[in-house]
Amino acid sequence: MVRASSGLGDAVDRFKESVPDLLIIRTYVESMPGHEAAIYLRTKCPGMKVLMVGGLLNDERLQHRAEMQGFDVFPKPYSAAELIQKVKDVLNKQRG
Repeated sequence: MVRASSGLGDAVDRFKESVPDLLIIRTYVESMPGHEAAIYLRTKCPGMKVLMVGGLLNDERLQHRAEMQGFDVFPKPYSAAELIQKVKDVLNKQRG
């Protein structure tokens, strides 16, 4: 099941209803970097897998920062089939 959220507060409220298997987050949420938002949301659901999608610069430092947090990154452009495959890969990946 996929559940959309309108912002951080809404996401936290939804976490009370059910614990997500995967958080798919954009590079910016409200007025903060998606990376920071994902770190905050992970405090509400420790161990939650995170996939950041879209618009990242091709910068190894950003990729390394995401990897250090255990986040997967999937920059665009991508097709729907590629996104679905990436979601499957992340869900099947062992947490390191």
